[in-house]
Amino acid sequence: MSIIKPYDDTYFMMRALQEAEAAYEKGEIPIGAVIVINNQIIARAHNLTETLNDVTAHAEMQAITAAANYLGGKYLIDCTLYVTIEPCQMCAGALYWSQIPKIVYGARDEQRGCIALNTKLHPKTKMTGGVLAEEASQLLKRFFIEKRNLN
Repeated sequence: MSIIKPYDDTYFMMRALQEAEAAYEKGEIPIGAVIVINNQIIARAHNLTETLNDVTAHAEMQAITAAANYLGGKYLIDCTLYVTIEPCQMCAGALYWSQIPKIVYGARDEQRGCIALNTKLHPKTKMTGGVLAEEASQLLKRFFIEKRNLN
């Protein structure tokens, strides 16, 4: 087992996975997100689409709103988003407008993710993936297997 250094991508992705677990416990699709500035988490969120009966209540959208409220402005300059799954087209669009400079995701979404759909991010945004991808992917798989078995 590797030692996790505080304040690296793995550390913050673990916090996003905690949010995904919270979504899982609520019966929401288990995707979690945190937004960080200067090694401090300023927003934590998870999917709330079922709870709020709102198709736009994705983890990233909730986190963007919380971070903007914390910062007192709509631009997330100097922030990093950590999200357990690659953002969808809608979330990528919102992230574009927020001008966030860095996105770190866990697992890819090969069908609906912003990469597969060729969604443009802000020119200054860098995106990297694969951080705790297996953990994020397994949580999603477990959720959908359980959902199918209940129906």
